[in-house]
Amino acid sequence: MAGGVAHDLNNILGVSVGYAELLADRLPEGDPLRKYTVNILNASEKGASIIQDLLTLARRGVSVSEIVNLNGVVSDFLGSPVFERLRDYHPCVTFKTELEKELLPMKGSPIHLEKTVMNLIANAAEAIPGEGEVIIRTENRYVDKTIRDYDHVREGDYAVLTVSDSGSGIAETDLDKIFEPFYTKKVMGRSGTGLGLAVVWGTVKDHDGYIHVQSEKGKGSTFTLYFPVTREKMAENLKRIPLEQYAGRRERILVVDDVAEQREMAASMLTSLGYNVEVVSSGEEAVEYLKTHQVELIVLDMIMDPGMDGLETYRRILEISPGQKAVIVSGYAETDQVKEARRLGAGAYVKKPYVTEKIGLAIRHELDQPFHP
Repeated sequence: MAGGVAHDLNNILGVSVGYAELLADRLPEGDPLRKYTVNILNASEKGASIIQDLLTLARRGVSVSEIVNLNGVVSDFLGSPVFERLRDYHPCVTFKTELEKELLPMKGSPIHLEKTVMNLIANAAEAIPGEGEVIIRTENRYVDKTIRDYDHVREGDYAVLTVSDSGSGIAETDLDKIFEPFYTKKVMGRSGTGLGLAVVWGTVKDHDGYIHVQSEKGKGSTFTLYFPVTREKMAENLKRIPLEQYAGRRERILVVDDVAEQREMAASMLTSLGYNVEVVSSGEEAVEYLKTHQVELIVLDMIMDPGMDGLETYRRILEISPGQKAVIVSGYAETDQVKEARRLGAGAYVKKPYVTEKIGLAIRHELDQPFHP
């Protein structure tokens, strides 16, 4: 159910993201409407990240393997408007940081990790009824033998995040339930729905990490998260990729999507990049079209209803046009269907909602590569 809801909402948000980006590109700097458009784009992208919570709970979220420093994740959250509101709501709570200067990097998803930091800090603040303190620590830690407590932490090198509070603590009878979805002691509608720690658990597991919880009623709580480190170097000064590197060269692209708004948005994006674009609304239409037309690449939605899904469509297309290049798009996390389509020869998988740069890079890369079944 979570996957289905996420798919439908991502389709809707994809339209908001796509058209907001197209509008922003067409409005000059300084135009007040441009600011409004950028705000719509940012809000839509944040909405898409929230939908990832559903996929995380369903254990279908796929972590983005970027090189991440936890110190940066913590600092970004502490500098965000969300944290400002949290601090204003808890004026008697002091927030302190103790961050390891030479913290080793890890591989993961910055969006999911920041949401984990947010949930832990928000929970810590909520647990303090009056004056109190929340401490956020990071450190490098080598575990030389398995730690057996709330979670079994294996031997190895870890970047460790600890969030502790001086609050009311967690009753022993509740400790084994705190990571269950919808289990909450909070006031519904004011401070959460009970998904926060369930999302933390799912995110940590997606990153091959561990959680260690210490708490005693009346004496506060400490959540310690262990993330395996990587020795890869972080990219420095990441910049937006020049348009010239993923612009089209009048190649013919066929967009296959059962949602009209998604088809129109994708066509607008790809036309603006310099492609000749045609659209169809189903797998059956795509197969019929390709019986009499040739295209360099197909942008193929994986989930279409009713009729053939993306995998079956691609199988039929390969019968007509062996070696047909394709890029897969979907509002779901990467599924077995996506993996099978890629095994048959489809190229990159791009998750909805996407921006022009992301879909443009995927298409350009696929067009520039030989077909590999």
